[in-house]
Amino acid sequence: MAAENLIQVNQEQCIKCGLCVKVCRGTLGMGGHGPEVVDDFCIACGHCVAVCPNGALDHRLAPLEKQVLIEKASMPDANTAVRFLRSRRSVRSFQKKRVPRETICELLDIARFAPTACNSQGVSYLVVDDPATLKAIAAAVADWAEDDLRHGALGKSPWSKNTVNTIRGYRENGKDTILRDAPCVIIATAQKERFALGRDNTHFALAYAQLYAPALGLGTCWSGLFEYCAAAGYEPLLQLLQLPENKSVTGALLVGYLAYTFKRLVDREPLQVSWQ
Repeated sequence: MAAENLIQVNQEQCIKCGLCVKVCRGTLGMGGHGPEVVDDFCIACGHCVAVCPNGALDHRLAPLEKQVLIEKASMPDANTAVRFLRSRRSVRSFQKKRVPRETICELLDIARFAPTACNSQGVSYLVVDDPATLKAIAAAVADWAEDDLRHGALGKSPWSKNTVNTIRGYRENGKDTILRDAPCVIIATAQKERFALGRDNTHFALAYAQLYAPALGLGTCWSGLFEYCAAAGYEPLLQLLQLPENKSVTGALLVGYLAYTFKRLVDREPLQVSWQ
């Protein structure tokens, strides 16, 4: 990324405190007239603009005009944050109610602010909300899982019993144990040549979506079987998705309005920490 002309400094507002240089990963240094570009390490993270107390710094790739002032009062206290984070649940029962597309866009617009490796971003989404397509996707995943349990890695995995029960419920009870009758599935994709990086970035992004979803009245759940099926290159599923040739599936999230509400914060296994 070319570093020239990246930053502009308002000399009247700059107090030469050097905070922008301290938070930078090596692109900025302090010159005789304040901060200046000294090397080509910029990843357009926007730290330099965000930290400036006087708004004296602008950045071509992270413009000041697109940044939002943070008010201290907007930060939750520790107790509120703990209760909020602990209240997240994986939702597997949804109302038979369509989620407006503008609501899904609002959800994913927050996901794009999740951290990514070296600010690489690069996650895009295919959203499926057509009932017939969702039913076909569930059937394709079930067919793949059934075959893989007999001949592939699923049968040797520690979750094989859970998968067997999932497929049995789908076949024998007529229940959608694959996509859980979710009215919407968000499928994350990334460039094939950057799959490992894209998958990590996807997990950050969808975690943001999961945490924001309750504010929109939505519940979410990761769709592991769908992701494994796509990663295996199962052609019937890929034909349904019709992804661009250069894209791979990196994750999937079931989304819908909760059929039930939860009344308690569930505990987890004890914290395990070692120090060195």
